Amino acid sequence: MRLLLLITFTAFTSMITKKPTRVVFFGDSITQQGAQPGGYIVKMKEALDKTGRGSDFDFIGAGIGGNKVYDLYLRMEDDVLAQKPDVVVIWIGVNDVWHKASAGTGTDPDKFEKFYVAIINKLLDRHIKVILCTPAVIGEKTDFTNMQDGDLNAYSQIIRNLAQKFHCGLVDFRELFHNYELKNNPANNESGILTRDRVHLNDAGNQLVADKMWEALDSK
Repeated sequence: MRLLLLITFTAFTSMITKKPTRVVFFGDSITQQGAQPGGYIVKMKEALDKTGRGSDFDFIGAGIGGNKVYDLYLRMEDDVLAQKPDVVVIWIGVNDVWHKASAGTGTDPDKFEKFYVAIINKLLDRHIKVILCTPAVIGEKTDFTNMQDGDLNAYSQIIRNLAQKFHCGLVDFRELFHNYELKNNPANNESGILTRDRVHLNDAGNQLVADKMWEALDSK
């Protein structure tokens, strides 16, 4: 009888599949495009499938073009919390900087930080692991002559500080892209190395982001 129960229990437990880790990628058009064919989210899923780990993760893209940090805050309930994620990757900041010059609707640094902190607190209160990402580029010139380089550096530092303060993961795309450009952009071109239009990722950019994003997720 005991043997029969043991065999039955073993058979039952072997049928139970491990719940995949649900990851929501929360951001703007870069994240939105990352969930499309050739995007960095799709590339990560394809790489996992090849190694037999595809069922270990459930990736959800929650990017909307034009979003700034306060847009993310306002749509958290429906687009993130309702998904019941285990991990949330936040990649925001380009439009907060870019739209200052292009449309006069950017986000001042103090407001950027306050909204960002509010997002982090909501996630941590629900025991969700959080990974922060610094904005990468608005122009790929390596000598800091792109018009928004100063603001991108400042906002990236805000995010680095928040990652340290709240013990979040960090993918420093601002530093990563600059180091890559120094090695691979000798002509100091403003696009075509990791982006197709100074901001949005080309295939090389998506691959670089996929590789580094996966390193952060795997360490979590």
